[in-house]
Amino acid sequence: MKAMILAAGRGERMRPLTDHTPKPLLKIGGKPLIEWHIERLSKTGFNEIVINHAHLGEQIEAYLGDGSTWNVSIQYSPEKVALETAGGIANALSLLGNTPFLVVNGDTFTDIDFSQLREALPPPNLAHLVMIDNPPQHLNGDFSSQGNKLTVDGDNKLTFSGIGVYHPLLFKELELGKAAKLSPLLKAAMLNGLVTGQHYRGMWHDIGTPERLNSLCETFSSR
Repeated sequence: MKAMILAAGRGERMRPLTDHTPKPLLKIGGKPLIEWHIERLSKTGFNEIVINHAHLGEQIEAYLGDGSTWNVSIQYSPEKVALETAGGIANALSLLGNTPFLVVNGDTFTDIDFSQLREALPPPNLAHLVMIDNPPQHLNGDFSSQGNKLTVDGDNKLTFSGIGVYHPLLFKELELGKAAKLSPLLKAAMLNGLVTGQHYRGMWHDIGTPERLNSLCETFSSR
């Protein structure tokens, strides 16, 4: 199974840190966020990785190269203008192939074992999402569960972690090179019972603001 790291966001809320550094290259414990992902992916057997980028993307390519430092192969999907999550994935489908693939947000920090997701998308499902307890910045959550299926309606919603496994068919109606959000595709698939989920209770952080970045850095420095 191939993996994709989403790294095209501008990181407006992280400015001025992201004025000259792409958000995935901001450091936690002396190491860029995206490098933590690549190391974990490599250790769990994901050795073919696709990375999209837009803002300051040349810095990402210069730092990571072909991935051989981490015993992986990296291919890049550059975007002149960031295409949103679904648009970016659709734009990279020629690199991802015709079978399910793993996608990870490049601006999160987690210790999840990615290997557990290899068999997470049996047919005919189109998506499998890793859900987490609602963080302080997103208390209302995103989706509810009915058994192992995710739904838009219902109580006790959890938050989507930005980690998911997708079938290429989920993106078949999208026009290449056009910006598109992921949420409408997921909600449409949920109505047909084609989205499953799991509740992950381990470490997960959304590095969405300088304050959250600093807080996590302080946690590392205190170890």
